[in-house]
Amino acid sequence: MSRLLQTCLLSVSLLTASVAAAEKLSVTELLKGLHHPWAVAFLPDNQGMLITEREGQLRLWQANKGLSEPIRGVPDVWAERQGGLLDVVLAPDFPQSRRVWLSYTEADENGRAGAVVGVGTLSEDNTQLNDFKPVLRQMPKLSGGANLGSRIAFDRDGMLYVTFGDNFQAESAQDLSSLAGKVIRLNADGSIPDDNPLVGKQNVREEIWSWGVRNAQGVALNPWTQEMWENEHGPRGGDEVNILRKGKNYGWPLATYGEAYGGGKVVGSEGTQAPGTEQPVFWWKESPALSGMAFYNSARFPQWKNSLFVGALKDKSLIHLTVNGDRVTEKARLLKTRGERIRDVRMGPDGFLYVLTDESDGKLLKVGLAE
Repeated sequence: MSRLLQTCLLSVSLLTASVAAAEKLSVTELLKGLHHPWAVAFLPDNQGMLITEREGQLRLWQANKGLSEPIRGVPDVWAERQGGLLDVVLAPDFPQSRRVWLSYTEADENGRAGAVVGVGTLSEDNTQLNDFKPVLRQMPKLSGGANLGSRIAFDRDGMLYVTFGDNFQAESAQDLSSLAGKVIRLNADGSIPDDNPLVGKQNVREEIWSWGVRNAQGVALNPWTQEMWENEHGPRGGDEVNILRKGKNYGWPLATYGEAYGGGKVVGSEGTQAPGTEQPVFWWKESPALSGMAFYNSARFPQWKNSLFVGALKDKSLIHLTVNGDRVTEKARLLKTRGERIRDVRMGPDGFLYVLTDESDGKLLKVGLAE
């Protein structure tokens, strides 16, 4: 290594360390004793937060009442390996409709699993999810419990975006007749929008918005551009952040910055780029094992303006990224000294970050800057 390169790397390391040190956090442990919590959603008017636990429980936490008993009416889930009860999102019209969307996994008679998204109506007393119905099932079911990758989010127009992992069957991500390795876009009622890119074409799934996705673990709407962003696990290295644009191919497994688990080239890969595929806006050579993510768009902590926060499972940190248009830069890794896997992060209506730790004694943390 040249002396110049060594000097540059040392400068970057010192800068990263100084930035991380400058972010003096205020961390409040609101709740502990959750069993592998996966996602959190805020009820309006400070009514509390819905929290999913991977084994199949949906609970309500309220600051003045604590953690509820499991909410009734939640579908049975297949809770093996990476499967279980996963994401939770409120419908945009929740104050009127009280509709709650869930993603979860189910298995067929052969033990092969796939993700499902569905919707139910939360009772006025928050104890029952009524009339729950599955809206879309990932077919065919291919997974033995890996790369199920299901996150859900609404955009400002009320369109629902759903991510389905490749089920550890890499070639399926390029098969447009399969829902594996895809990003799905639906109307708020679960129907297929007329302007989806594959509508009217033969032998394809018209629900597809984009494809070539490996194992998406975070989805969030960029509040400045109104585009949906996604992060996903690479194989061995190559975790990445993408902007989910209409009809685009995000490359997996044709293009990847990762390598096969045993080392060497991924089967079917043409390298880090391939014709007709999109490049990530950011990627990591060494996988942090990304999880939920949230853009920061509050005036509470101006120092966090133009930020994107991403949880990390393997790295056990909260990764702070800065965003300038389509340019992304890693700024710091926070909460790493706690030594806990981070599964989800959301910006609360009060401008604080709310973080779930994915442990058998999982926690809900309230994170801000020390004032």
